[in-house]
Amino acid sequence: MEHTDINLQDDNLEFTNRVDLSKLKQAVESIKEQLQKVIIGQDDFIELLLVALLADGHVLIEGVPGVAKTVTAKLLAKTISTDFNRIQFTPDLMPSDVLGTSVLNMKTSDFEFKKGPIFSNLVLIDEINRAPAKTQAALFEVMEERQVTIDGTKYEMKPPFMVLATQNPIEQEGTYALPEAQLDRFIFKINVGYPNLEEEVLIIQSHNNRKGALPQTLIESVLSEKDLAEFRSKMFDILVEDKIVRYIAEIINKTRNHPHLYLGGSPRASIAVLMAAKGFAAISGRDFVIPEDVKKSVYPVLRHRVILTPEREMEGLTTDKVIEMIIQSVEVPR
Repeated sequence: MEHTDINLQDDNLEFTNRVDLSKLKQAVESIKEQLQKVIIGQDDFIELLLVALLADGHVLIEGVPGVAKTVTAKLLAKTISTDFNRIQFTPDLMPSDVLGTSVLNMKTSDFEFKKGPIFSNLVLIDEINRAPAKTQAALFEVMEERQVTIDGTKYEMKPPFMVLATQNPIEQEGTYALPEAQLDRFIFKINVGYPNLEEEVLIIQSHNNRKGALPQTLIESVLSEKDLAEFRSKMFDILVEDKIVRYIAEIINKTRNHPHLYLGGSPRASIAVLMAAKGFAAISGRDFVIPEDVKKSVYPVLRHRVILTPEREMEGLTTDKVIEMIIQSVEVPR
């Protein structure tokens, strides 16, 4: 590895990067600073959103109502100088309500394509599991290929394009399980839990101190589209040694023949871990991936991709617990 001045002092690794990541690290800190004006105690959630943004991936956010899933996604969009749309999914939503439709222009007597709300940069889909299979299927192409095909014509999405989708794990009435093929298109599934007691106190105080001001009025844009494109291009320059690549492959491979799992991770999962690990390295100011970056990436990348066997599910085993077993069983590269 071509790094100089590497030494360990007080558990802090000092190194000289080949790639200048100072501007990227500063931008990440600025976004966190903005979000923390309103969002309290969701540091891991915010970090995963930022890694997904750098890795050019979509995110599925799961949590009970009232834990700031939607607010955090909206405020993240506010910190970036880019377009934002929100779509509320409902059981009667049609694909054309999302993608758009051809309408007759009375002046020209020709059909014109009227773009739907998916044509934006950051798209928040609230309660994604409330729409039926036909509407879910409408998202397949746009999430994977960043384009929409209507009446044989392709319409490309303007970068950056990111889908942030929320769902409620508790209320199952009037919901539809997302197909595995669609789940696989999300780089992360982020579980958002309740705050602890001290965080809850701060949340109440913060709300009281705002005196009715809307959260979005407190947030400033700190990242331009041009800077985001530049930061994403730096992801390709993050160094990943062969032993780290093998480490990722071994973890994903073990999910495919694990006795507790009915379905393992796909090669898309391997690539997602790679990109996420690069993102974690970048926001830490490092231009090389270490095993800890991989470990941090594996949980959110795999938890919605692997499926437990029915017996283990009935016993109350969780996917996170099986992922932990797999990580512990794979030798860490040194």
